[in-house]
Amino acid sequence: MSLCGITALLCGAKSSEGIFVGAFLSMSSTAVVLKFLMEQNSVNSSFGQVTIGTLILQDCAVGLLFALLPILGGNGILQGIMSMMKSLVVLCSFLTVAAILSRSFVPRFLKLMISLSSQTNELYQLAAVAFCLLVAWCSDKLGLSLELGSFAAGVMISTTDFAKHTLEQVEPIRNLFAALFLASIGMLINIQFLWNHADILLASVILVIIVKTLVTTVVVRCFGYNNKTSFLVGISLAQIGEFAFVLLSRASNLHLVDGKLYLLLLGTTALSLVTTPLLFKMIPSIVHLGVLMHWFAPDGSQSDMSFKGENHHSGGTQRVFLTIRGSQK
Repeated sequence: MSLCGITALLCGAKSSEGIFVGAFLSMSSTAVVLKFLMEQNSVNSSFGQVTIGTLILQDCAVGLLFALLPILGGNGILQGIMSMMKSLVVLCSFLTVAAILSRSFVPRFLKLMISLSSQTNELYQLAAVAFCLLVAWCSDKLGLSLELGSFAAGVMISTTDFAKHTLEQVEPIRNLFAALFLASIGMLINIQFLWNHADILLASVILVIIVKTLVTTVVVRCFGYNNKTSFLVGISLAQIGEFAFVLLSRASNLHLVDGKLYLLLLGTTALSLVTTPLLFKMIPSIVHLGVLMHWFAPDGSQSDMSFKGENHHSGGTQRVFLTIRGSQK
């Protein structure tokens, strides 16, 4: 944010616009990246743990970014500080209640649903999806992000003995939601603006991917992780997150961004999400090139690297652990 703010001042723009653009570009897509990690069975690898931990922190910071927008819009520093403090209190309260319910209510609820759906699995599927949607809805109504609520619901289920069974039941529905998500992104794209400014949008997407990959790689490397892990984290977080659409809409209502910048950021975000699956398919080739150029260590010396599909799930249970492991040197 500071870098974008300084760049905006040097270019003659408002520093508030630069800070917002920096916060906007720092968001990454939890839905897209987590789906990719699960498909590659890389959730419990070093780069998977670091990536998921970063995504969780980003989702937790969404409420704080919403509180920051009135300050950038010129509505008063005191109001913004009070809003940020309120968001912190709400976040802590939400996580506390979720932890309590995961110990008391959730196991009994899932056990009841299993007993009621002994003949068919449809009832259990609907109950599990409804529970996740309810937690996500509560998170959104409290001023937090939908992604944070959805993730919290998944963690609450993963702490029970029914985690594996629940994952097996909702996995067929996951692809349906992913298709709806990509369709909603397509609906946001302004075709005329995209056609008239295709060169600018393409350059913006390439610049965002390169800059975010480099910055994230350097930051992760500074924490002692090896080059391969750092690069994989950087390229996994290279896109702009879907929740940036909500931030952009809010900033537009506060007149923080003008019409052209709004359309440019909207198109850049949509294209970065659309091109992310293609970028992920290129990762094995890039990693192989890095090994040949001696930028990365060979695969054989990286026991914590499971990009090629090794299954590290104990007993088949796919759970997300928030502990970020250090890299093996």
